[in-house]
Amino acid sequence: MSSPVPPTLPGPAALSPTELSWSALTDRGRFRANNEDTFLALKFDGRDVNYLGKTGRASLAAGDFVFAVSDGMGGAQSGEFASRIAVDRITRLLPPSFRLSAAGIAGGFSDILAELFSAIHTDLLKLGFSYEECAGMGATLSLCWFRPEWMYFGHLGDSRIYYLPRDGGITQLTHDHSHVGWLRRKGELNEREARDHPRRNALQQALGAGHQFIEPHIGAVGYVPGDRFLICSDGLIDGLWDHQIEELIRTPPLATVPSDQTAAQRLVTAAVQNSGRDNTTAVLIEVPTSNTPVI
Repeated sequence: MSSPVPPTLPGPAALSPTELSWSALTDRGRFRANNEDTFLALKFDGRDVNYLGKTGRASLAAGDFVFAVSDGMGGAQSGEFASRIAVDRITRLLPPSFRLSAAGIAGGFSDILAELFSAIHTDLLKLGFSYEECAGMGATLSLCWFRPEWMYFGHLGDSRIYYLPRDGGITQLTHDHSHVGWLRRKGELNEREARDHPRRNALQQALGAGHQFIEPHIGAVGYVPGDRFLICSDGLIDGLWDHQIEELIRTPPLATVPSDQTAAQRLVTAAVQNSGRDNTTAVLIEVPTSNTPVI
């Protein structure tokens, strides 16, 4: 479990964020027969859950927001099924926790997310043991839960969450749960070596997939207007280097990209053009300033 990351600025009351804007897109890529990636965007309070579209802008005043990406794995159609189960459980299990957060029990977020990941893991394991066609079924999950001034995240697998503070730079918040990811964190591999490593896709932890124990990466980030967060599947990472991700989000090449493309469309289109070997998904969330257009 990681320590909370402080806001990029002190965050005076005048800068207290009241809105989020987002864009999302998933693509099966150029070679896969089906898409095992799933993304989720929803707003919830103590009573209702509202599914959100691929793009939008809405207030944080009346509820919490959750955005997530899940990449399924398994034979036949079970990978697609696994990722859909993961996001479906989020819609059922997270909303009741709104009452806890509304009561000011902030210390419970890490426990809530840990219980959510455990419940999804148990469900996938049961299905894998019960049905032959679901044997080995599993999924990654990267989730961002937004409340005013704070984003709480949970993660397992090799999808990723990136943080792009408004003053520049890009940071991978989550750990890739693989041996290659561990070597990268130790500094024994650089970004290019990690991408070319023969075991880059071998996961040490995932939801289901026969893993007996999981240890999701859970943490929190304070944010201010102008900050951005990206959730993506490994297909996007296969097609774009980190610096390209940042460039496409912050300074899109307007001469070659249609002006009406969202940030998620720019990212997914470029990644599929560069690689396209895997399903590719991006969800980009921005804490807008008062004059920021929908991303």
